[in-house]
Amino acid sequence: MLRSVWKSHSRPIILSSMPHTVFTDMFHLPLPVLEKLLRPIVVYLALVILLRVFGKRELAQLNPFDLVVLLSLSNTVQNAIIGDDNSVSGGVIGAFSLLAINYLVVRVLFRSTRLTRLLEGRSSVLIRNGQIDRKALERESLTREELLSVVHRQGFDDLHQVSRCELEPNGTFYVEAYEPSLADKRHSELLTQLDTMTREIAALRAKAAG
Repeated sequence: MLRSVWKSHSRPIILSSMPHTVFTDMFHLPLPVLEKLLRPIVVYLALVILLRVFGKRELAQLNPFDLVVLLSLSNTVQNAIIGDDNSVSGGVIGAFSLLAINYLVVRVLFRSTRLTRLLEGRSSVLIRNGQIDRKALERESLTREELLSVVHRQGFDDLHQVSRCELEPNGTFYVEAYEPSLADKRHSELLTQLDTMTREIAALRAKAAG
């Protein structure tokens, strides 16, 4: 809104109330503070439960569809978190609520191993002693091709080279080989060569001292 003030023998002076309006819009809360605190908490807990129910493959992002689901989740729950509120105050309160509930959940899980297993679940053994567990693959909705892709990313050519493969609760894969990998072999060879050189140098020094 603009207001004009007239002075004698002078032009009108325009007084603007725009800064007041801007700050009012930025920090005005259209929703109660308690609702702003509860909305992120409810959505947070709902997402934790849903990810627990639908398995670990979404977190592993094995194909583009899993990635699309995770990217779409943020837009899907955005309105449920903020409601009809675009204010700075609402955003700060919502962020505080999310960080606070996450901090509390992490602290509780840190103190309780049983609750951690209940919420996060257990690792799924997909390959045991070189044999694929078909039931575990079906339970995690994984195909043999997806498992083979995981094995390839770990540096193995075939599933028969894998002694054990586990899908962790956080979506990562643990792969154990039957034989040491090429990098491990090279590392072992270097250590052997260094040990041999150390002994030879020690022998030469002893000979020179004698």
